[in-house]
Amino acid sequence: MMNGKRISGRYRIIKLIGGGGMANVYLAHDMILDREVAIKMLRMDFANEEEFIKRFQREAQSATSLVHPNIVSIYDVGEEDDLYYIVMEYVQGMTLKQYIQQHSPVGIDKALDIMKQLTLAISHAHQNHIVHRDIKPHNILIDDEGTVKITDFGIAMALSATSITQTNSVLGSVHYLSPEQARGGMATKKSDIYSLGIVMFELLTGRLPFSGESAVSIALKHLQSETPSLRRWNPDIPQSVENIVLKATAKDPFRRYESLEEMDEDLLTALDPDRMNEPKFSVPMDDEATKAIPVITDDQGSSNLDDTIIHTQSSPDTKPAVPVKADKDDKQAKGKKKKKPKEKKKRKWPVLIISLFFLLILLGVAAVTFVPKLLGPKEIEVPKVEGKEPTEAVSIIVSAGFVVGDTKKVSSEEVEEGLVIRTNPKEGRMANEGSSIDIYVSTGKEKVEVQDLKGKSYDEVVSDLEEQGFTVKKEEEPSNEEEEGTILDQDPSPGDEVVASETTITLTVSTGPSSFELLDLRDMSQKVLDDYADSRGISIVTSEEQYSDEIAEGHVISQSTKPGTPTFPGDEVFVVMSKGPEPNKDKEVPLEITVPYEGDGTKPQFVEIFIEDKDSTYEDSEEKTGITEETTFTLNFLLEDGKQGKYKILVDDKEYKSGTVEYPKDE
Repeated sequence: MMNGKRISGRYRIIKLIGGGGMANVYLAHDMILDREVAIKMLRMDFANEEEFIKRFQREAQSATSLVHPNIVSIYDVGEEDDLYYIVMEYVQGMTLKQYIQQHSPVGIDKALDIMKQLTLAISHAHQNHIVHRDIKPHNILIDDEGTVKITDFGIAMALSATSITQTNSVLGSVHYLSPEQARGGMATKKSDIYSLGIVMFELLTGRLPFSGESAVSIALKHLQSETPSLRRWNPDIPQSVENIVLKATAKDPFRRYESLEEMDEDLLTALDPDRMNEPKFSVPMDDEATKAIPVITDDQGSSNLDDTIIHTQSSPDTKPAVPVKADKDDKQAKGKKKKKPKEKKKRKWPVLIISLFFLLILLGVAAVTFVPKLLGPKEIEVPKVEGKEPTEAVSIIVSAGFVVGDTKKVSSEEVEEGLVIRTNPKEGRMANEGSSIDIYVSTGKEKVEVQDLKGKSYDEVVSDLEEQGFTVKKEEEPSNEEEEGTILDQDPSPGDEVVASETTITLTVSTGPSSFELLDLRDMSQKVLDDYADSRGISIVTSEEQYSDEIAEGHVISQSTKPGTPTFPGDEVFVVMSKGPEPNKDKEVPLEITVPYEGDGTKPQFVEIFIEDKDSTYEDSEEKTGITEETTFTLNFLLEDGKQGKYKILVDDKEYKSGTVEYPKDE
């Protein structure tokens, strides 16, 4: 565990944040300058390997000489207890590979901004005579503000160091490898330009231009296959932008940008209106198709990395000059000018020279014709086995005098699956008897893996599928979960491997929610109402509660939307709910009765009042009241809803008046 360990008494390791095949990278705290740093530390299992130590030190030397805002700064280099380390700037963010995976495909403006920063950084390295040779998104960091920084100069300028094999071997990562590196040649500045072109391809499409089952098959594609069009995966990319990638990734280094400054100029003007519809970049067929990519050898590259390798081709009208060598015969000829030779000897020289000339010709013919037959194997013609079964092809090759080498399986649009496509060397070529012949067997037409399209927009994927060669069939059905145009299902299923040109992909696409006729909600209970709302995806809201003698408590009295109205999921319907019958209320009912006085004023009349209501009966009569004039009495009745009150008035023990009082109704 390195966590907490102090390096050189200054750097305290916080945690492991990354690593590779040769080194681990830790986040650490610089206790002197009080800042976070990244420490790249050579793994302990390589601490005794001199070649790895040299490479590690070479990275420190290369990067330390570069000071640029888009190159990770090196702060310190050291060694302690067989721990070799480089202290560098800590970049808070992620690798460009992670950024591409999260934002794929990256927008054109953003991609161009990233590429401008990369070209400036690598251009600065080139100006300091340093070739990176391992440019890939994994070695590029992007911070939270969008600033790009290049790191890992571990194989930079290591023109004779060991990386994968020996000197002049393939270096770097195969997905981003230039053709000249794939062929075993030396890397130059133009190799970095090629790798930057592959990075730009991945930024704009979210994928790599070449893939394969092995590193060798990918390297062969870098050598043999043209860079595919970016517009196949992203039709919105302007031609001027695609041209930058195509020119940077030309197979022949002499067809690429002369420098990163030239590439940067194209990046700056790529979106200018006058360049949007420029013709597609292409290399002349007679130049690119027939010329072999040169291997840049150690002799060519060791003198100066800026040297340009010139393709020399002899003109058909020009014959190479024969070198002339001055020897002692020439000196004798000069001497003879001074002293006149004898005439007899003069006549012998031409005969001797002509005889010697013809003798040399005869010896040369013999050497070419007979010596190889005596000293080496004879050459025989490679037989034709195209279209044969592999077993039959093997028999033919062996019968012809060869041995069978590797049997390789590759896709083919023309040759049926299981039959031989070609051989290497090709049929009709001359090859040494007993040498090995590789057989290429067809796996049929190239198959692609069907992607998971569910949840994606139909309009966004249909053009891509058709460009890949699929026939697209669209079926529609309503969906309450997915919005209109969203793919609900697909056939074939994700992960199936199919031949695009022979496959119809059926996509079931949502037409959005379907409407339905709203039910009559009246007299529905709350539970029934909730279940109906959930099943239809609507919202039923209680807007009011009222008393009702007809509708039971907790049931719907009325609804805002009429029954039968077309309704969509997500709609709101308002209802009035019943509180049940209104409870009974006792009411006080007053009644005024006027009793006349019929005496002479000297003798009172006695009035007795009897009331029958909720609280009183006739037995509970009031005391007699004497009056000497006309008097009005107020009778107060406490009545229940629907009940009557009664009264009876006696004057001097005789009934004066009686009657009933009704429970008053609300107006």
